[in-house]
Amino acid sequence: MIMRSLFTLILVTVLIPALHAEALYTNDFQKAELNSVPDDLMVIEGQFTVKDKDGNKFLELPGAPLDSFTFLFGPRESTNIAVQARIFATSKGRRFTVFDVGLGGLGGYKLRVAPAKKQIELYRGDTLKTSAPLQWSTGKWTSLKLQIEKSDAGFTISGKLWQEGAEEPKEPSITFSDTEAPPRERASVGAMPYSGDPVLFDDLIVSRLVAK
Repeated sequence: MIMRSLFTLILVTVLIPALHAEALYTNDFQKAELNSVPDDLMVIEGQFTVKDKDGNKFLELPGAPLDSFTFLFGPRESTNIAVQARIFATSKGRRFTVFDVGLGGLGGYKLRVAPAKKQIELYRGDTLKTSAPLQWSTGKWTSLKLQIEKSDAGFTISGKLWQEGAEEPKEPSITFSDTEAPPRERASVGAMPYSGDPVLFDDLIVSRLVAK
C-alpha cells in the first residue's frame, strides 16, 4: 500500500507539473501622472484618477455616485493566466463596498469580495458560480488573486484573498471547475462603493502560468 501511494504521488507530480508565474503586465502607478488615468487602462465606467498619499501613488475611485465601475488592463489572455491587485475599501455601519478582480473582460470570471454577505464569490459574467465564507476587516489593503488553469478535463478557476500584514495563503480561498473556455479578453478590476468612501487600487499584475 505504501509503495502504491508513493507511485501515485510520483505519477501525479509528473503528469501535473508545478506552475510558476511570469509577469506579463505590472502597474504600481509610481510613474503615472497625478489626476489622470494611465493610457494603458481602459475605463469602462467611473471617474478613476491617480492620487498620492505619503509618497505612494494609486488609482482612486470616488465614493459617489453609487454604481458599478470597472476598468480593464493587461494583455488579452484566457487560460493559464493570473491577475492580482491590492484594493483598499471601507465599510460604514451596514454599508459595505463590494470589489473584485477579473479575467476575460466583462463576460469573464470575477473574484468578488462581498463583505455584507460575509462571502467571497466567483462569477462568470453576471452569474454567480460559487461562494465561500469570508473573514474581512474594513480599512485594510486587501490583495486579490484570480487564476485560470487549463487541463484535459477543462478549466480550474481559483481565487485567493489576504489582507495587509498577512502572507499569501498557499491554498485557494475558493475554486470552481468549468468545461467552457473563458473569453480571450483583458483583466479587470471593479468596485461598487456602497460605503460612500473612495476605493483605492494598486499593484496590478497579470502573469502567465508556466510549468517549472
